[in-house]
Parts: sequence; C-alpha cells; structure tokens
Amino acid sequence: SSWACMVLARPAWCRHRQHHSLLEARAHESGRTLANLQFEDCTRWKLVLYDADDADFHVLADGTVLMRHHTQLHGQGKTFTVDAWDSTGKKFSASVTVKTQSPHSTQEAASDHQAEVLMFPQARPGLQRQKRDWVIPPIRVPENERGPFPKKLVQIKSNRDKATKIIYSITGQGADTPPNGIFTIEAKTGWMMVTQPLDREDIDKYHLFSHAVSENGRPVEEPMEIIITVTDQNDNKPQFTQELFRGSVLEGALPGTSVMQVTATDADDAIETYNGVIAYSILNQEPKEPHPQMFTIHRATGAISVIASGLDREVMREYTLTLQAADLDGEGLTTTASAVIEIVDTNDNAPVFDPRTYTVAVPENEAGREVQRLTVTDTDEVNTAAWQAVYTIVRGNEGGFFTITTDRETNEGILRTAKGLDFEVRSQFVLYVAATNEEPFVVKLTTSTATVTVNVEDVNEAPVFDPPIQTAQVSEDVPIGQKITSYTAQDPDKMQSQTIRYRIGNDPAGWLEIHPENGIVTAKAQLDREAVFVKNNTYPAIVLAVDNGTPPATGTGTLLLTLLDVNDNGPEPDPREITVCNQNPVPQVLTISDKDLPPNTSPFRAETFTCTCPAWQRWQDLAPARGFPRSSWETKF
Repeated sequence: SSWACMVLARPAWCRHRQHHSLLEARAHESGRTLANLQFEDCTRWKLVLYDADDADFHVLADGTVLMRHHTQLHGQGKTFTVDAWDSTGKKFSASVTVKTQSPHSTQEAASDHQAEVLMFPQARPGLQRQKRDWVIPPIRVPENERGPFPKKLVQIKSNRDKATKIIYSITGQGADTPPNGIFTIEAKTGWMMVTQPLDREDIDKYHLFSHAVSENGRPVEEPMEIIITVTDQNDNKPQFTQELFRGSVLEGALPGTSVMQVTATDADDAIETYNGVIAYSILNQEPKEPHPQMFTIHRATGAISVIASGLDREVMREYTLTLQAADLDGEGLTTTASAVIEIVDTNDNAPVFDPRTYTVAVPENEAGREVQRLTVTDTDEVNTAAWQAVYTIVRGNEGGFFTITTDRETNEGILRTAKGLDFEVRSQFVLYVAATNEEPFVVKLTTSTATVTVNVEDVNEAPVFDPPIQTAQVSEDVPIGQKITSYTAQDPDKMQSQTIRYRIGNDPAGWLEIHPENGIVTAKAQLDREAVFVKNNTYPAIVLAVDNGTPPATGTGTLLLTLLDVNDNGPEPDPREITVCNQNPVPQVLTISDKDLPPNTSPFRAETFTCTCPAWQRWQDLAPARGFPRSSWETKF
C-alpha cells in the first residue's frame, strides 16, 4: 500500500515554512525527493551549502531533501540536523523531522497543495503591455506520479474576477501543441490539471501561457508565462557503454599507473539530484593472485589504475574485473559490466642456457661449418623482442675463427667456423658465449653464459708444393733422360709419418717424367720449342704429390718450362713456286721465314739449283735486295 510522509524543519534562527507536504510515495524509496526547505531571514547572504548529519538523507544546494538509502520510517519518524553555510562561510543549523502521514494528514497535505494560487500580475488600465516586475516561479511536478488523473497542479486567478466573469485557458507545449492534452485548465475555476504521468527523460520542461478573457472574449489580462519543471525520480538505472571493456598494462607497473577508463550513462537528472550521479566500483577480480585488489577504479570518473605491485605476465596473463555503476552517487540502482585487462610482457626475464656446457669436435680446414647449436629458455612472450636471443662470443675467439648467429625460428645460437681450423697449429678452442635479448632488460638481470669446448680433428691433408708454381729454363735440344729440374712437396701432417710419391698429372706433349720418390723431372722425349703445346716459349705441366694416408691425399703443383731456342729449323720460302712470263717479265718477291728465334734466322741467302729448264730460265744467286724488309728478296729472270 502507498503512504505519504512529511518533513518538518524548526530552526531557531530564522523564519521558514513550518511544514512541507509531499505527494504520495513510498517513504523508503532511495532517491525520493521529500521536500524543498526554504528558509527566510536567516542571512542576507545566499545559502550555498547544505549538509545532513544522517547518512540516510542528502540535501542538495537548493535545499531539496533526498532519501539517500532505502529507509523504513516507524512511529515518530526520524529527526536529523541540517547545517547550512552562506557565501561568507557562516554556519546555521536546524532540526528536521521526517514523519509518516496518515490518510487524514495526506488529505491535509493535498489541501495545502491545492491552495496554491498563481495571480496574474497587475497591469495598467487598457491592458497595455508592460515589463513585469516579478517572475512566476516554475511549477515543479514529479515524474511518474500515480493517479487518479486529472490531478490539480495550481489555480490561475485574475484579480478582475470580482468585476466580471473570467474564462481561463492555456496554450503551448503540452496543451494545444504536441504533445497535446497533457495539461488542461478548468475554464471557469482556473484550475490547471495534469492528465497523465510525466516522464522527465522525455520532456523535462514545458513552456505554456495562461490566458484570461471576459465572457465576450475580450482579454482582461496579458498572457502569463507558466513553466512546468518535471522533477526527476530515480527510474533509470545506469548503463555501461559496453558490456565488455578491454585494456592493457605493462607487467611490473607501479601503483598509480593508469590502465583504462570505463564509462556508464544514466538518463536521470545528475544536476539537481543525485539520481543520475554515477559512482563506479570493482565488485570482483579474477584471478585474485598475487593480491585480491590489484586494481582500483576512480569512483567518479571510472578510470582504472594499478593499486598494488606484483603484476607478472609470466604468472598471470590477464585479469577480469566485475565492475558496478550505481546511481545516487553509489547508493541507488546498479548495473554491472566486465573489464578484461591484459598484462603486457616486458623484458624482465633473461635467457638462460640449457645446457650450459658443450663439448664438440670439428674437422680442420672447413670454413663455414656448423659446429654446435646452443639453446636457451626465456619465459618472456615468444616471438617478441623480449624473447628473441642475441648471442655473443665474449672470450676465446681472439683469432676470429668462429661466428655465432640466432636462428629466428628456434631461437637457438648457431656456432660456425669463420675460417678453416688447423690442427697442427691449434687443436682446441674454449669459447665463452653470452646470451641477451633484442630488447633491453627493464630490470637489472644476470647475463647467462655457456662454455663451448671445440676439439679440432686432424685430417689427412694433401702435400703442398713449395712454390705452388715452379719455373725452369731448359734448352729445347736437351738430351732424353737428362735432369730438367727438381719439384717436391711437403706433408702438413706433422703428427703423421707419411711418405710422398710423385707423378706427372698433365703433360700435353708427353715430354716429361718424374722420379716417384725424389721429384726429379727429366726429359723422356725430345722437346720442341716450336711445337703447338708451347705458348710464348713456355711449356706447362702439372705435377702430383700423393701421400700414403687413409684415404690418400693428393697435392698439385704447376711446372712452367721456358724452352731455349736452338737452330733446328731451316728457312722456308713463300710462295714455294714462282711463275715468270718471258715477255715483259715483272719483278717477283720471295718471302723467307724461319720458326727459330734470332740469331737463328735472317739474314738469308737464296740460290738456284737443279734446274732442267733452258739456260735462259736458270736461277741466279740472289743477294739481299736493298730497300726491302729483311727476309725479302727480289729475283729477276
């Protein structure tokens, strides 16, 4: 059943209305407006602040008393003190009593409400329009009122009603313009009515004009503006703008670090009442480690921030918060939403070698060979710069024999030889490798190191000729079997007792042979400087040195023989046959060439011999012709 209450204020220091009657409502509704306290003669300064000493009640800046909590009144009701301060800071106090009303007292309160009368302001004769010297205060009507309807609001009266019969009417929004018919007026009595419940969230203020005319329709008053203000009830709960909010924060974030902001709205009034004033809170946090309250939310703004230290992505990757938005500044209607906070990885964990020691063997003489893959573990987020390892050889690689790189897929360190190792020079390397990350550490961490022992394996290396290319001079008419030169190789395998045997690898003309044990090269056929295998007087040959290792290894050397010329080729004429006509003979030129080198060539001498032709055609002995190039002669017949 519905019932009413009334508020009585009895200050000892000023004059005021002795009681305030309310429309019917449940007294324990939170957010319910009880009354507006109006004090007079208290101070010549405006009262700017009110405060109630009972947590169940709240007083707004205009003196409106609100129920803050659900409260049930019993017996004599509740009495509390209201303190007020004027703009100079002076404090005043008054005692306020909230009592339940019986049906009888409700009727009395209604009678008081019905007694409110709005008088048209006086105007000069002739109804000349003039500036009013006072303003009609707004009529406050609560939204969502119960019937029965129509319900009286205020009575409009003209002070001319004693001299003539007045007919009243209203115009404006809610009367004769949309939404039509919400407000009506009794033409004869001037009672203004509301015909249905109002909704402040639909229209919060109506502007109307009241009119007064005589029976013949002649205006007797200027139109009077009436403003109806719909006062708010807490009939809308807050609504979060999202059902699920998402945010993120770096692990290790310090208390006070901002994370995200959530927002809720409320259609109720947040200016004159607390019905739309939202307070945010966190109802629950999952998981609750390492502390059940890792985050806090600003009560008024919805800003979420870190409140406790210990955020660790490697322990908890995300948190889910259950959020609440409550109107009446946290004491009214509520709604909930969720916020998921992702903990973003930082480089707070160093890579650690596993294992930390390696022993590996690698053959000598192999550059670019993979020696070993080193592995690390890193609990930071995979495939990020905080996880990707960077390997460095910090000691033991003074000669630059090794390199190490990172496998981007597996995060392993790949150790390789940068150049061929030499067992005979150094048979073992001890390398110290450190691992860090591409991203710098956010805290001071110990760098992990590993030890790699590389044992160099001895392999059977080929004999080496010294020099690799050997030159020698020899006359092309050297006797067969005579020594030309000696060409030998050395075995680099000092730790192995091996013998070397020699043989000719490539001898285009087949002129050479080599002693298999001592490397002496001799001629096995006649050398010829003019042969096609000789270029620029040089004859090349390849010599092989083969050891008796397992498997045998072969070294190669190049032998370049410079052949010295001998006069082993006679001159050759060109052309070899000349035809001379007996009539009008012309001079003919005979060119003589010789494959040998000077001085085994020109000057040449040509003479005729063995001629069977007539005497007048015989050859003449020829002497070198003056004025011609050497080796060219003119022969006349």
